[in-house]
Amino acid sequence: QVQLVESGGGLVQPGGSLRLSCAASGSIFSIGVMGWYRQAPGKQRELVATITSGGSTNYADSVKGRFTISRDNAKKTVYLQMNSLKPEDTAVYYCNAGIVAGTAKVWADYWGKGTQVTVSS
Repeated sequence: QVQLVESGGGLVQPGGSLRLSCAASGSIFSIGVMGWYRQAPGKQRELVATITSGGSTNYADSVKGRFTISRDNAKKTVYLQMNSLKPEDTAVYYCNAGIVAGTAKVWADYWGKGTQVTVSS
């Protein structure tokens, strides 16, 4: 019932910007940490950024100073503003969230299906 749906991916030239969004929907009691991960072909999935319900953030060293994660708790949405994009940022970006569903008593990890980001000239 709970779903995470990403949007905002696409093709952009090096140095350009994109903003990804991920909205949680369904029967949700509470949302904890939300984050973004990415996976390039032939590589393992890696953490990009996380944000707590209180707004504390954490970033991978490779994106510090270029990416900004934020969230709107009322909209149950997490964002990733990506600036100064590089070809090595090319990957499928996945949204992640720890959620207590309305019908559950425990936390569980939920994942979106991913959105493609391609940085190329």
